Amino acid sequence: MPTTPFWRYMFYAGVVAIVIIAVFPFYYAVMTSFETGTAIFKPNILPEMFSWQNYAQVTGQRAFASSILNSVFIASTTVFCALLLAVTASYALARVRFRGRSLLLMTILGVSMFPQIAVLSGLYELVNFLGIYNRPWALVMSYTIFTLPFTVWVLTTFMRELPTEIEEAAIVDGATPWVIITKVFLPLLWPALVTTGLLAFIGAWNEFLFALTFTISEDMRTVPVAIALLSGASVQEIPWGPIMAASVIVTVPLIILVLIFQRKIVAGLTAGGVKG
Repeated sequence: MPTTPFWRYMFYAGVVAIVIIAVFPFYYAVMTSFETGTAIFKPNILPEMFSWQNYAQVTGQRAFASSILNSVFIASTTVFCALLLAVTASYALARVRFRGRSLLLMTILGVSMFPQIAVLSGLYELVNFLGIYNRPWALVMSYTIFTLPFTVWVLTTFMRELPTEIEEAAIVDGATPWVIITKVFLPLLWPALVTTGLLAFIGAWNEFLFALTFTISEDMRTVPVAIALLSGASVQEIPWGPIMAASVIVTVPLIILVLIFQRKIVAGLTAGGVKG
C-alpha cells in the first residue's frame, strides 16, 4: 500500500477508474433498458425519461418466461450432476493412491482447454445418437462435460487440505468411503461446493453456442438464445430496449447470488493457496 499522500491518491484514483470501467457497461445497459424510441440511440448518461415499457414487453412474452424456466432447470441440473460426479472423483484423486493419478489430473485439465467449437460436431453426433436433440438433457450433458474439469480440480485441491486424521478416525469407526464422503467431508467442503456450483450455474446460464445448436423449437430455448433472437431486419429495427431489459432481468439474479455467497466464494477460490 503506498505510504506518501500522492501515491495513495493515485492508488485510489486507479481503483475508482477500474471500478468505473468494469461497472459502466452494465450501468449503460440498465439505463438503456428504460429508454424508448430514438432516445436509445443517443449517448445519454441518464435516460431522458424512465419507462417500464421495455420490461413490460419482455415479461409479457410467454416464450421469454419459458426460456427462463428452461435455463433455471438446465443450469440447476447441470450443477447437481457436476457436483455429484466431481465430489466422488475428487475424493479418489485426493485421498486414494493409485498409479497414474497425476496423469489423470493433467488429462482432466487438458480437456478443459478445448474450445467449444472444436467438439461441437462430435457432441452433435452424440446428441443425435442418444435421441435427446431439442431436449434439455442435451444441454445438461454438454454443460456437465465442460464443467467437470474445473469442479474436479477445485474440489481435489480443497480436499487435499483436509486433515487425514478425520478420515482415519472415520475408517477406524467402520465408515465406508461413501459415508466418509457424505458425512465427513461434505460438510467441510461447503465453501468449495458453493464456489464451483455457482460458477457452473453461471456458465450454464450464459452459454450460447450449445444452446443454439442443440435446440430448435421456441419452447426449448434458453435465455441467451431467446435474447439473441430478438432482432430486426436492420440495426435501426433491432429492439435494443427490450434486449437490454431482458439482459438486465437475467443478470440481476446472478449478481444477487454472488453477493449472498461472496464469502464462501472467496474461501473456495483460495483453498489450497496457503499452506500452514
